[in-house]
Amino acid sequence: MREHATSNTSKLMAKLSQLVSYFENLARSHKDIGHSDLEKHFFRMEVDEVLAGLNRTDVQYPFLILEGYSYDFTDNKSDNLLKNRRGAFILMDHVSDPSDYQSIQQVWENMEEIGDQLLIRIKADKRNPRIAAVRDFDFSSVEALLVANEIDGNYGIRFTYTLTSPHFNEIDPTKWLSEG
Repeated sequence: MREHATSNTSKLMAKLSQLVSYFENLARSHKDIGHSDLEKHFFRMEVDEVLAGLNRTDVQYPFLILEGYSYDFTDNKSDNLLKNRRGAFILMDHVSDPSDYQSIQQVWENMEEIGDQLLIRIKADKRNPRIAAVRDFDFSSVEALLVANEIDGNYGIRFTYTLTSPHFNEIDPTKWLSEG
């Protein structure tokens, strides 16, 4: 009996856990972020949590937040089904005085520079066959938006992206009870 195609697809498409590990490693290896087990500069949160205010005492600046993703499918009325996973990451730093516009602008410029460096690294890693997490990263989908939480004094940039990957659309008989 031949191995079902779906099991091969799951090996090709990155899982959320791989994406989380990948971004955490980016935060660890980028000198300006400097995430470590002792100094937390990487978190998994959603944008509403960030904008509502961080209720954490372990936050070190600057920090990188990876959001989850939503997804949909593209079906061009053919046998080629694509899964489009849309996600985001946020880079933020702190300015204690919300009226210090020069410092806020400097933070935004620094976060933009770090974000561009991360995207360049992702582009290089996309070509590495051993790194499945960003293999399907679609750079034409990347958008960046300045964000501010004046309550916490946190300012940064939210980068949205899409991972578009082929998705098999054959029934996996091992997942179904046999019909009588």
